Amino acid sequence: MLKGLGIGFEIIKISADESFPEDLNREKITEYISRNKAEAIENLNENEILITADTLVWLENSVLGKPKDHNDAFSMIRNMSGKTHEVFTSVTLKSKEKSITFSEITEVTFDEFSDEEIEFYIRNFKPFDKAGAYGIQDWLGYVKISKINGCYYNVMGLPLRKLYSELLNF
Repeated sequence: MLKGLGIGFEIIKISADESFPEDLNREKITEYISRNKAEAIENLNENEILITADTLVWLENSVLGKPKDHNDAFSMIRNMSGKTHEVFTSVTLKSKEKSITFSEITEVTFDEFSDEEIEFYIRNFKPFDKAGAYGIQDWLGYVKISKINGCYYNVMGLPLRKLYSELLNF
């Protein structure tokens, strides 16, 4: 996605704790984790900007993070069937001098799923590395999203329009 913005970048693997205090809700969770990831990297060069992000799905006052296994993925998708959920992505920009964190919220409404459709999706697309156990950019997104309110790319994990705007101001 960053290539699409025309931004040169290097991927750095960050080992950061993704747990969060239980009293946090919604985008406060992703903001906390995104900042925590950014804090794991020190000693940036003068002309470097670090971009970290975190995404979660929020359904009925509960967090749907990355599924632990097949059963967890099935349960998450089943619970979202026929409902609207919110996707929160928070991004932290950090340089040698400063740091900012911002968030984007997108509402996604799913059609109803059959158990067979959920099994097909999990078996063929293995969504174990995705918040809410789905990727908007693959089969489930193609055939089961009836409405989206907000940034499509936010659901993929990086709100590109807002990121571009924030980078210009940063």
